[in-house]
Amino acid sequence: MPTFTAFTTLDDRDRADALAELIEDLDPAPYGVGVFEIEDGSERWEVGAYFTEAPDEIALALLGLSHGAAPFAISELPETDWVAHVKRELAPVEAGRFFVYGSHDAEKVPAEAVPLLIEAAMAFGTGHHGTTLGCLTALDRLDREGLRAHRVADIGCGTAVLAMAAAKIWPETVLASDIDPVAVETAAANVKANGLEGRVICLEAAGFGHPELQAGAPYDLIFANILKAPLIALAPDMGRFCAESGHVILSGILHAQADEVISAYVAEGFTLVSRNEFGDWTTLVLQRR
Repeated sequence: MPTFTAFTTLDDRDRADALAELIEDLDPAPYGVGVFEIEDGSERWEVGAYFTEAPDEIALALLGLSHGAAPFAISELPETDWVAHVKRELAPVEAGRFFVYGSHDAEKVPAEAVPLLIEAAMAFGTGHHGTTLGCLTALDRLDREGLRAHRVADIGCGTAVLAMAAAKIWPETVLASDIDPVAVETAAANVKANGLEGRVICLEAAGFGHPELQAGAPYDLIFANILKAPLIALAPDMGRFCAESGHVILSGILHAQADEVISAYVAEGFTLVSRNEFGDWTTLVLQRR
């Protein structure tokens, strides 16, 4: 079955959302429409639509023009077995002692490594992305420096790879939450595949907005691998739910955004422990004083 894509950009979230709603009513109708913030600091938004038939280019052009959007880029994607493709392209990743792999690479796990199984179909959060790699590396370094966190939370957990990494090295129960119910299902499947059922608890929540997350505070370590804006918005709750002398590991931050995130957390009583760059992304470790 062919797949056609149509993408455009706008500088206003409300107009991007309105345009996406109108695209859903086109004939032929798309089978998926999304609105995403472009992670380059430009404060622009991308609207993308996916079709199984060639879209109406004239209708798209008129909709885009009426909403102040850039001209749509329309293309047909070749038929691809994406899981097979990802298996070929995603080699195992080592981040400190952590070894992130798909089941097709199970024979490559070193005997001394801490293994984290993430299937190729769940590519974001496998460790290949600079944000995940940075967080795993920071966790490994803190552990080697003597940190023993008894209460751990992973906010915006995605695949739950960070929560699972903490549960693998410390004999504690870790809470992992995400605002997206599909991500929570994915996280739960990964937890089961890694033999961590009952050790990593997956919850659907925005930020700390779940009774179990609030009851589990104060936390000795909190992960938040999301984006700049929600990280800054979370700073007051991070200060509230992080234990005194506790740590937070933050990522999803472009290099140019790091100072702004640091300032928001310093205002809530944190001090910067480390700042490291992985590809286009910065990972921050801060401690609450």
